[in-house]
Amino acid sequence: MNRATVRLTVLIAAGWAMAAALPAGAQQSAPARLAALLAEYDRWLSQADPVAAGERGDAEAASRWPDDSPAAVAERTRRLAQFQARLRTIPPDQLRGEDALNAALLAWTIDTDLRGAAFDEASIPFTSDEGFFLVPAYAADTLVVRSEGQARAWLARLAALPAYYETETENLQRGLRTGFVQPKGTARAALRTVAAQAAVPAEQDPLLAPLAALPGTLPQPLRTALLQQGVALVRTRVKPAEAKLAGFLERTYLPAARDSIGASSLPGGRDYYAYRVRRETTTDMTPDAVFALGQSEIARIRAAMTAEIAASGFHGDFAAFQSMLRHDPRFYAASAEALLERASRLAKIVDDQLPRLFGRLPRLSYGVRAVPHAIEEGYTSARYDPGSPEQGRAGGLMVNTSHLDQRPLYELPALVAHEGAPGHHIQIALAQELGGLPPFRRDLQVTAFVEGWALYAEQLGTELGLYRTPYERFGLLSMEMWRACRLVIDVGIHWRGWTREQALACLRDNTALAERNIQSEVDRYIAWPGQALGYKVGELRILALRRRAEATLGARFDERAFHDAVLDEGAMPLAILEDRTTAWISRTR
Repeated sequence: MNRATVRLTVLIAAGWAMAAALPAGAQQSAPARLAALLAEYDRWLSQADPVAAGERGDAEAASRWPDDSPAAVAERTRRLAQFQARLRTIPPDQLRGEDALNAALLAWTIDTDLRGAAFDEASIPFTSDEGFFLVPAYAADTLVVRSEGQARAWLARLAALPAYYETETENLQRGLRTGFVQPKGTARAALRTVAAQAAVPAEQDPLLAPLAALPGTLPQPLRTALLQQGVALVRTRVKPAEAKLAGFLERTYLPAARDSIGASSLPGGRDYYAYRVRRETTTDMTPDAVFALGQSEIARIRAAMTAEIAASGFHGDFAAFQSMLRHDPRFYAASAEALLERASRLAKIVDDQLPRLFGRLPRLSYGVRAVPHAIEEGYTSARYDPGSPEQGRAGGLMVNTSHLDQRPLYELPALVAHEGAPGHHIQIALAQELGGLPPFRRDLQVTAFVEGWALYAEQLGTELGLYRTPYERFGLLSMEMWRACRLVIDVGIHWRGWTREQALACLRDNTALAERNIQSEVDRYIAWPGQALGYKVGELRILALRRRAEATLGARFDERAFHDAVLDEGAMPLAILEDRTTAWISRTR
C-alpha cells in the first residue's frame, strides 16, 4: 500500500513559507492567533451545520435546518478560503503539542473541503439510504426536549421544513441541468423512502416524537398545546412538502436519472472519483492501487475461510458451504425479539472484557435497539447511532429486524463488535467526551479512521471470546472479505466501468452475506462513490501500526496503552495517526 505523502509537518506548513509578511495582529503569539482562529471557525461551523450544533446544545441552531442554497454554498467556500489563508500565516514552528495537532487537523479539513468545492456535490444530496429528506427524522430521533424553549425551537424547524425541501429540490434541478445526477436505481430508492414518509398519518409521524415525550415538569395543558401545534404543522406543512418532493422525484427526477452507474460517467467524473478516493482513504492512493490492494486481500482472506470450512467438518466445496450457511434455519433468529436478545447478550460479553483492552473507557453507555420500521427497508443489517453526552442520550447499536431470513447469526458477533463496542461506540463516545478540544474535532468525520477502527475492532472480538465456532469465525472472515470486496467493487464500478452484476458477483462468490444485504450494499457503493474504501485501508494501517509497536517494544508493548494512544485525540487522517503512533512508540521505548 502506498505510504501517504501528507505528513504532519507538511499539513501544518503547506503554503505557509510563501507568506512573506504577517498581517496586522501578528505580534500576538502563534498559539493565541490559532486559538482565536479556532474559536471563530467553530462559531462559523455552528452556523453552517445547525443540526450538529443543535445536538451540542446550541439553542439558536436548534431552530434551523442547513442552508445549501447556491449563495450559502458560495459563502461557505469563501469563508473556508479565508480561514485557510489566515491559518497559513501562523508560523508552524511556533506551535507545540495540542496546538500543532489542532492546526494540522484544521488544515487538512479545510483543504479537503475546498478541494471538494470544485465539484457540485450539493446537486446530488442523497444516496441509496441517506439524504436530506432523512435529516429531519434523524434530528427528531436525536433530540431530547427538556424545556418549552426547546420545544418551540423544534416547532420552528417543523414550520421551516418546506423551505428546506424546496432549496434541496432546486439543487436537484440544477443537477438535472448539468448532468450531475444519481443513477435510476438510486433515484428509485429515494422515491420509495420519501413516498413512505408522506404516507405516514400526521398523528403518527416520527417527527412528533420530541413533542410526545415532553417532560412532566412542564404543565400538562402546555404539553398538550405544544403537541397539538406540532400535529397541525406536520399535517398542514410537512405532509404537503413530502408529497410534493415525492411527486418531483417520480415525475421529474427519475425519468432524467442516468442509466450508467459509475461516477466516471458524470461530467468531470474521473477527476471527481479520484478526489473521492483521496478524501475517503486520506492517502494519495490511486484508484488502481486501491483495486490491487483489494485483490490481494481477497486472496489472503479466501485462504483463511477455506481453513475454517475444514475446521467445521463440512464436506463440500466453498459454494456448497455458502449455500448451507444462507439456507440452514439454525443460523437465523425466529423472531425480531430473539435477534435483539442475541445482540444484547453479545454486547454484554464484550462489556465484561473491555477493561482488559482499554485504559480509558467512555462514560456514555449504549443500548441495543431495533431500526425504526419506517426506514428499515433500505437500512443495513446494523449501524451505530451516536449518543449525546450534552443531551444525556445514550448511543445505539441499531439492529435491522426486518427480513429475518437475511440476518444471519454467524455474522452477528462481528456486527456487534463493529457497530457497538469495542468499535464505533468506544471510538465515537470517547471523542465526544474529549475535554478542551475545538468542537470541530469532536465531530470530525474521517471514514478511514472511524471505519478503519471499527473493522479493526472486529478482529479484537477474537480476544474477547466472541467467535466460538468455525461458523462464527467464518462469519468474521466473511465480514472482512466484504470490506476487501468493496475495494475492487467500488473502483470497478466508478473507475473501470463494471456493471452492477459484476459487483454483485464479487460478493456472492466470496462472502456468506445474504442476498438482500448483497443487493443493498452494491446499491450503496453505486450511490456513494469512494465511501466504502476507507474501511479496509484504515484497518490495515491500524494493524500495521500495532505490529510495528509490538515488534519495536517487545515485552514493553501494552495493548491497553496502544489503544488509548490511537483513540485519545479523536478521529484524524491516517498520516497524522501514523506520526502520532510512531512518536508514542518512541516515548514508550
